[in-house]
This record gives sequence, C-alpha cells and structure tokens, in this order.
Amino acid sequence: MTNHTLTEAATSRFVRIQQDELDVQLHYNDCGQGEQVVVMLHGSGPGASGWANFNRNVAPLVEAGFRVILLDCPGWSKSDSLVCEGSRSDLNATALKGLLDALDIEKVHILGNSMGGHSAVAFALGYPERVGKLVLMGGGTGGASLFTPMPTEGIKRLQKLYREPTIDNLKEMMDIFVYDTSDLTEELFQTRLDNMLARRDHLDNFVKSLQANPKQFPDFSPRLGEITAETLVIWGCQDRFVPMDTGLRLVAGLPNAELHLFNRCGHWAQWEHADKFNRMVLDFLTH
Repeated sequence: MTNHTLTEAATSRFVRIQQDELDVQLHYNDCGQGEQVVVMLHGSGPGASGWANFNRNVAPLVEAGFRVILLDCPGWSKSDSLVCEGSRSDLNATALKGLLDALDIEKVHILGNSMGGHSAVAFALGYPERVGKLVLMGGGTGGASLFTPMPTEGIKRLQKLYREPTIDNLKEMMDIFVYDTSDLTEELFQTRLDNMLARRDHLDNFVKSLQANPKQFPDFSPRLGEITAETLVIWGCQDRFVPMDTGLRLVAGLPNAELHLFNRCGHWAQWEHADKFNRMVLDFLTH
C-alpha cells in the first residue's frame, strides 16, 4: 500500500458484529497486506479514534510488511454508541474478538494506549491464544498510583470536557496531555472539537456510563501473572493522566515485560516521540 492510499478515507471500513451480548456496528481502518497483523487500540478521550491516535505510527509498520488495523471502540468516532454499565476494558475486548472473527484473523499483536492498554490486557486475559505480543502505553491497569491522588488531574480535565465540550476545556485538557504543546495547532484543536460535537451521543453516553459505573476500567493487577505474552511497556515520565508508578507496577506484574521510559513526555508517547517509538516497536515485533 502506497502512502497515497494510506489515508483515513482510503482505509475506512465498517462491520457488524454480534459477539456475546454485544451487537454493534464497528468502524475500523485496515492498512497493508501482511500476514502478521497489528491492532491499535485508542484511548478514551472525547473525539478519539484509531486514526487520530495512531496516524504517526501506521506507515512504518505497513512498510515493514505488517497489516495494521485501527479499531474505533464502541462509543467512539464512527462506531455505534452505547452505555457501558460494567467493565469498559472487557467490553472493548469483546468488540475486538468480534472484529477478528468477522475478518477471519486468528492471532494479532496489540498496541494499546491508555484505555487501549486496559483493553489489550483484558483481551490477553480473555483470549490468550489469540495474542502475539503486546505494546502498552500509558495504560494496562497496574492499579491506582501510590503517590498521586486519584482521579488524576488529567482524568478530571477529561471528564470535564465530556460534560462541557468547549474549545477552552479541550485546550485545558490538551495542555497537560502532552509535555511539549508546540505541535498542538489551532487546526488540530478545531478538528478534535468538530469530531466530538459530531457525535454528541458518544459524549452523553460516556457520562451516563460513568454515572452507572464510576470504575469503568477495573484493576487487573491480581491477574497480570497469567499473561505470558512478551510485552513492551512504554511510559512518559511526565504523564499527568496515568502516573509513571502505575507503569512500574504493571511491569512488576507481567512476567515477560520490559519497560521504556521517555523523559519530556506526557500521555501520548506514540505521538510525542513517534520516530523512536516506531523504531522500538518494529524491533520488538520482529525479534
């Protein structure tokens, strides 16, 4: 696939899944033709999507011969909306299982950022035979921080943005989302705000989900030892959404994990340090 066709529009796909009690239409982007498949799972920020979270990371993997799938989780972007009264991590894992079954894909590597990391861990616990390697960035449920009051400053700003989706609240959240804000353009802000406001049902249902169950992402710490997949954990030292000590606890619980810390990095390592991130992931997946 050439860079000319490696665009959001050219790779956009829809599928209807019926998996367990989940019956939804999912949107995903399907890039490349490789036998090995990498799935990318985005975070929980309002207006998030697979493409918005990972557009700086797709091309290197496709050029290296991987097929890359970016899933829009239920309740985000072009996928169906819903209210989640239980574990969002397990719900997303169920959605991924349905997508892979629909596409006749048996085994995948998973890259998960924030909520996507939690969902990747849930998938690895539920369907271990279908996981190759894991890359977890700023998420994975290693438990609450021992040193930072919970919810964190970043999570508070994220929830405020869901309740009051304005450009000022978006800028307030993004101001601490990344370490270096110089790449955050007015065009990026406006695009993200437009994406949010285009799906008010997603915003409303996320708030309803929190009201029904404030702990959308359960702590999997007691079960991390069950995950035998090789895992690369990547964290930003200045992450103000999910503190770094959570990543240390995640590595301590996963028997085959290694850790890379980026200094001068917030909650979006794959975007803030894209070039080095891409090189590390390629090396990890191919060796």
